[in-house]
Amino acid sequence: MLHFWGASGCVTGSKFMLETPGGSVLVDCGLFQGLKSQRLLNWEPWPRSPSEIGAVLLTHGHLDHVGMLPRLVRDGFRGPVYGTPPTLDIARIVLEDSAEIQMEEAEQAAREGFSHHAKPEPLYTDRDVKACLPLLRSLPTEQWEKIGEGMRFRYRYNSHILGAAFIELETGGRRYVFSGDIGRQSDALLFPPERPERAEVLLLESTYGNRLHPTLDLEGELAGEIHQAIHARGACIIPSFAVERLQTVMYLLWKLQRANQIPAGLPIYVDSPMGADVWELFGRYPQWHRLPPEQVRAMRSGLEIITHYADTWGAIDDPRPKVIVAGSGMLSGGRVLTYLSQLLDKPSTRIVLVGFQAEGTRGRNLLEGAHELKIFGKFVPVAAQVRVLEALSAHADQAELLWWLSALEKEPEYLFLVHGEPTAQDALRIKLRESLGWQGRIPRLMEQVSVP
Repeated sequence: MLHFWGASGCVTGSKFMLETPGGSVLVDCGLFQGLKSQRLLNWEPWPRSPSEIGAVLLTHGHLDHVGMLPRLVRDGFRGPVYGTPPTLDIARIVLEDSAEIQMEEAEQAAREGFSHHAKPEPLYTDRDVKACLPLLRSLPTEQWEKIGEGMRFRYRYNSHILGAAFIELETGGRRYVFSGDIGRQSDALLFPPERPERAEVLLLESTYGNRLHPTLDLEGELAGEIHQAIHARGACIIPSFAVERLQTVMYLLWKLQRANQIPAGLPIYVDSPMGADVWELFGRYPQWHRLPPEQVRAMRSGLEIITHYADTWGAIDDPRPKVIVAGSGMLSGGRVLTYLSQLLDKPSTRIVLVGFQAEGTRGRNLLEGAHELKIFGKFVPVAAQVRVLEALSAHADQAELLWWLSALEKEPEYLFLVHGEPTAQDALRIKLRESLGWQGRIPRLMEQVSVP
């Protein structure tokens, strides 16, 4: 039995429970983000007692795939949590940051009175994060691991972010494949994803199931946006996911500086303590990415890495034209909100979005032309120029998803389209039917499907 606890009819909150005679496993344990109706699901009781789950298998370390682990453990889960070595290191960084942000936002809401609750509480705390860390178990790719009676699984390289993998799980004579988030064939930092050859049951992501990423001179486009900000004597703000997108943006800015496509003395602030921590992992796991070690070390030169919040205000007050790279990528929290609270209402500001913007997030609202954003309980007018560079996305587009499927020997018996908004999922479903003759199914949130 498959249980679709998240990323079904939406992008975030990835959670899929597989229940078999040999035991039950949960693939990913992600946080819902975006629309308030979805964020409220993070507070709902679990559909099944966490103590009944035998193991958790993580595909990668993004918050929408790992962000509910502390609550799962607090509510009774005691089994192992598996992931590749980089994934578990990233998960620790992401969860510690998530707890800190939630605790700070609860305190700020109580202090400034912009919550509807008399006593705002975080979803979980740093103590909850510490309680789940001893359960983490690392596994290399390609190694089969037995879990439960008659059940085994392995990880395979999937690009997307450092450590990301798709899962092949075998039980009862069937192979279940959980795609996780599939990366790009031509990622600037990572190798192309591997592909499954067999899948009787396949859960396939569909984030960009209705789009083809544009082919453009990415470095030239980014340099152009920066020069526009310089000409206006303003700030070019690049909200970035702290894991992988931020490192890719750092890499591109380093290349532009070396090629003299942007001024050598231009202030470039990288304001993401979590992103800086993840950058250190690129040095620890050289086999997982394209960059040689000396380049990983050299790229930090010329960039001002901000770790203390007090220095954020120094960057804001710097009167020079500047580039600011800060988390989070969908403007759902993090340091970038402080910059936007002060600079969003200035026509000289340029905002360059470089990743997927989920429905209901501030980033999506900006893309759709919002005239104001609510930040820290106050509405800030939008006078800044907004641009999106979809070519920087870490997700495979429709053509790349079809390429990923092309190594399969035959059509899966069951094909479920997950991790996408309804429009994207339906477009991919139709494309699969018309180009391959395959029948994809779009499961509903909390649906249970028997796969006899």
